[in-house]
Amino acid sequence: MITTLMIKGTVNNIRHIRTCTKFWSAGQLVVLTRGLATSSSRNREDSWFKSLFVRKVDPRKDAHSNLLTKNEESNLYKIQFHNVKPECLDAYNKLCEDVLPSIHADKYYPCELVGTWNTWYGEQDQAVHLWRYRGGYPALTEVMNKLKQNQDFTAYRKERGKMLMSRRNQLLLEFSFWNEPVPREGPNIYELRSYQLRPGTMIEWGNYWARAIGYRQHNREAVGGFFSQIGDLYMVHHLWAYKDLQSREDTRNGAWQQEGWDEVVYYTVPLIQHMDSRIMIPTKASPLQ
Repeated sequence: MITTLMIKGTVNNIRHIRTCTKFWSAGQLVVLTRGLATSSSRNREDSWFKSLFVRKVDPRKDAHSNLLTKNEESNLYKIQFHNVKPECLDAYNKLCEDVLPSIHADKYYPCELVGTWNTWYGEQDQAVHLWRYRGGYPALTEVMNKLKQNQDFTAYRKERGKMLMSRRNQLLLEFSFWNEPVPREGPNIYELRSYQLRPGTMIEWGNYWARAIGYRQHNREAVGGFFSQIGDLYMVHHLWAYKDLQSREDTRNGAWQQEGWDEVVYYTVPLIQHMDSRIMIPTKASPLQ
């Protein structure tokens, strides 16, 4: 009985295998075709599904810089960072005091010295200069060409080169919602806060800080706000003035007591890749004291 059932089962299995084999031989092309059609259909569905999550690019008719800066003005700024040999810092400052104010005061050059400082806390033995060119890039080019003919400036650069370990600069535009830097009396200390933003986030940064600057005007601490055009890109510089370090601490803590400041910080911090702070002391030649 058991043997008979086993034999019948084996025969049925063999018949099933033969049937499947015949079906595969006869319908192989159909199965493959159906598989390809199904795969193609799935790819189209996947592509459509993914398109729901792809960020569409809004068409723009203007550069980001034109959306962020003062359109009615064409001021260009240049910030210079000079790393001075420690033993030469006093001589370097004296050299700058003899030459830079004369360029600032001479109407022949369409530029102004906004401020000049030595770093107190941050990168040591460093000088920072901020220039403004009224008229944008043409004014910058005009100044450069005229200074090439200035023998005193040529001698200054040659002597300065002996005192420096390295130097770098950036060309900047000013945010429309910041006040233009103007000379102020001292004594003050200055803080330059520099932010390296993630590419593509400058507009978002500007939108938040257009609101945030209102929280930081009560003690006249806001001096200027700039973003880079040439040099390190997506770089923002905020320049602040305080009477001393304790005044800085009190002013910054006071901002947290204002409703809305915490929200600005919450949404702008994720936009930053890197940031640093310099506390700077103005030199005698600086219009910002």
